[in-house]
Amino acid sequence: MNQLPKRALNYPSAERNKSFILKVLKEHIVGSDAVSMLEVSSGTGQHAGHFAANLPNVTIQPTEVDESLFESITAYAGQVPGGNMKNPVKLDVLDGPWKLDTTYQYLLNVNMFHVAPFSCAVALFTYGSQVLIPGGLMFTYGPYADQGRIEPQSNVDFDRALRGQNPEFGLRDIQDLKAVASQVGISLKQAHNMPANNKVLVWEKVAN
Repeated sequence: MNQLPKRALNYPSAERNKSFILKVLKEHIVGSDAVSMLEVSSGTGQHAGHFAANLPNVTIQPTEVDESLFESITAYAGQVPGGNMKNPVKLDVLDGPWKLDTTYQYLLNVNMFHVAPFSCAVALFTYGSQVLIPGGLMFTYGPYADQGRIEPQSNVDFDRALRGQNPEFGLRDIQDLKAVASQVGISLKQAHNMPANNKVLVWEKVAN
């Protein structure tokens, strides 16, 4: 994508991490068959636009609870050459079962867990499992704790700041997420270390 319409918002953090997340997606989305991905909490649409432009066989459905971001998401969708990024639909992760008319091979969520109550993580797995096909993959990106530990110090400070802002926010422990996911037939397949002390966790819905 070249020059973007003025309606397309550009967040520096999304601009910094989009290429690294794309590299992980390419490792797990193999082949040229037409597949579909649901993105939950799409924000500005920067990620979906970048991924759709670089994964032409993947049709991406952005969703967002904040309708003020729809114009930006739609602007990015209009810039994707293959037309494989759809216009956004409203989705509140807590309002389930999600009212979607299809199932997906992939589900993507970037930077939501730590800036939302833990109930949103539970809902993502619970309702996400209902729209993922058996064997489908879920990608979640962000900073995490693991076995009660947060590393490095910058993430400790970040977690403290988030909890000071809202006691329901904070870095989620991978082990807690695994326990929640297992209840709905989803298991952690792989964890990719990313720049800025983040990770992409790759989850798989167990085939029936």
